[in-house]
Amino acid sequence: MREAGLRVAVDDSDIHNPGYKFNEWEMRGTPVRMEIGAKDLTANEVRCVVRHSGEKFQRPQAGLADSMKELLVELHQQMYNKALLAREDHLKTATNWDEFMTALNNRDIILADWCDEVECEERVKEQSKEASMEAMASMNEEESLLTGSAKTLCVPYTMGRQSSGEAEPFKDIKCIFCQSQAKVTALWGRSY
Repeated sequence: MREAGLRVAVDDSDIHNPGYKFNEWEMRGTPVRMEIGAKDLTANEVRCVVRHSGEKFQRPQAGLADSMKELLVELHQQMYNKALLAREDHLKTATNWDEFMTALNNRDIILADWCDEVECEERVKEQSKEASMEAMASMNEEESLLTGSAKTLCVPYTMGRQSSGEAEPFKDIKCIFCQSQAKVTALWGRSY
């Protein structure tokens, strides 16, 4: 059913209890769950539950489609701000291997200068995994929380200035791992 541009799905099945239905729609990523019970019908209201925050509130049935449009725009902004804050809290800059590994083991993402060579990235993967295994062993951890290899996630910055179509690398910037001339600043991290 569509109402005023919103996609609405009604789960009126009798084969599952409400908790099962709530969980199923949450797993599907439904941003706002609307519940209508006997008391809600009498009061001409709808119970709304926001997925990302768990916030619960009542809304009048009259004008529900318009108020949901406004709510979805607001929820989108809240979720974006939450994700941006989480990213900024976990974004670190490393200028040496020790800083890099400390940030990596703290589950941060790291901006680090890199030579942009495949062989170097493969060595970073191997060395970061070995260092993480050693750190885990020294803490007597049995779970493999820190054993993932570091990998490049993206390359947001290219070193140098644009002149005649090619970048001129800065001479004093070195790769975080192999210490050769850095060509890019890469964002590094682990997949969990």
